Amino acid sequence: MAHELVEYFSSRQDETLALLRRLVEFESPSSDKAALDRLGAFIADRLRDAGASVEVVPQKNAGDHLAATFGHGSAAPILTLCHIDTVWPVGTLATMPWREEDGKLRGPGVEDMKAGAAMLISILHYVRAARLQLSHPLRMLFTTDEETGSETSRALIEAEASQAALVLCLEPSLPNGALKTFRKGTGDFRITAIGRAAHAGADHAKGVNAIQEIARQVATLQQMTNYATGTTINVGVISGGTASNVVPERAQIEVDLRVTTAAESERIVRAIQSLQPQLTGARLEIVGGMNRPPMERTPAIVEAFQRAKAIAAGIGLELEEGSTGGASDANFVAPLGVPTLDGLGAVGDGGHSTDEHILTSLLPARTALLAALVTQW
Repeated sequence: MAHELVEYFSSRQDETLALLRRLVEFESPSSDKAALDRLGAFIADRLRDAGASVEVVPQKNAGDHLAATFGHGSAAPILTLCHIDTVWPVGTLATMPWREEDGKLRGPGVEDMKAGAAMLISILHYVRAARLQLSHPLRMLFTTDEETGSETSRALIEAEASQAALVLCLEPSLPNGALKTFRKGTGDFRITAIGRAAHAGADHAKGVNAIQEIARQVATLQQMTNYATGTTINVGVISGGTASNVVPERAQIEVDLRVTTAAESERIVRAIQSLQPQLTGARLEIVGGMNRPPMERTPAIVEAFQRAKAIAAGIGLELEEGSTGGASDANFVAPLGVPTLDGLGAVGDGGHSTDEHILTSLLPARTALLAALVTQW
């Protein structure tokens, strides 16, 4: 009995992989609304085929989001989060095609996170075929802008999550298969130094060098990194100046921030926004802030993981937990106090790189785990 659910999805692995291949071959970069809407229409049809009702949430400047419901009842729903946008531009398939080699399935977006969508649709067919009655209706979001900050989907995610009994984010697991019960929060800043242009030979003393100013700010920012608290600052992009014989008037940096707690987020954001110019005559323009709050390992998350671990054991699976410095849409949900589990997608590695892949042999067990959570919660 313990392994029947895993065996079920093993016997239907070919169907899941065929669906996953279709999803991967619908290339869907965050910036291409037409491509995202084509994929969204395909997913909407697959959801309806499986017995779900589907609502399209139109977007003007992003792909349309999908909200779907499966099952009935008055209990608070279980909410699943999937994003269908990827970091890969249309045309990537020419150099990074769908393929299986050495037990790994490869292709743009296969791990992050089209495998999660394929698993979820497969589960709907299982529940319907087995004629199971869910204790909690399943509410499913398929959003289109996670890779660029979820600007158009955040309000939808938070509104749906606030009504949910449990949120399951179908991002890939950690490479060892562990769920993610803690994620750092992320912030982005753009800091511009404005000086005064001058001829580098004839009037050097009249100039205020914006590159010098921004360099001093870079040093100040980098010193805010504190590995003991988990706070990291990364100045990843720098630009400025027009020619070597001109004292530069403008220089700019782009800054990535990662923090572990809401309190640290408030502290470090204040510190960045309070930066002052260090050269006489220079000034700073600072824009940005936190994009995603930390997904802290709250008591609600700990309790949810322990229950998930017990459910997993019931189907013969050992479930572990871990943390990551990366963020996901689960970061928006956890601060609401809703029990949240992340990393319930496929096991793989290499997201956002040409090594992106999932492990073929582990896909049935991951799908079975998700099915068990949905049907036994």
